[in-house]
Amino acid sequence: MIEAAILVIFPMLVAFGGASDLLTMTIRNRVSILLIAGFAGLALATGLPLSDWGMHALGLLVVFPVCFGFFSAGWMGGGDVKFISAIALWIGLTPELGAFVILVSIYGMVLTFGLLFLRKIEVVPVALATQDWFARLHDRRGGIPYGIAIAAAGLKIYPSTEWFQLAARGL
Repeated sequence: MIEAAILVIFPMLVAFGGASDLLTMTIRNRVSILLIAGFAGLALATGLPLSDWGMHALGLLVVFPVCFGFFSAGWMGGGDVKFISAIALWIGLTPELGAFVILVSIYGMVLTFGLLFLRKIEVVPVALATQDWFARLHDRRGGIPYGIAIAAAGLKIYPSTEWFQLAARGL
């Protein structure tokens, strides 16, 4: 049962957060809160040692201030900051956290250039032009839904984390 929770909670919430940012340009607080609560619940259920709790907390504490600075500069949305920080909690202060941050940067760059290219296209299919989510993405004055890049990087890294390895071993 715990293995199923490990394999479902994180991927489901991360995918939902990315999809939400794509479709609404918003990542609700409840997504980050549920990620944090899911981490705490699974940490308790698996008997995660207190020292490991600290290493996971350090992952969040390393990522949050940097991303909060990006938010203050107007480079990142508040929902993105909370989302990436909650994901960093799950990853912890591990080599995977570095890989995650690098992937977020690469995927974010590809997403940004892709949207800049898309926004230069003046004629789009009617089926897309009538969709609110596409209109937000196509708007040259609109932001970049970095939650998509954050989610993609989180889902890519998750199989390398201790959580996934724990589930694979059957606890």
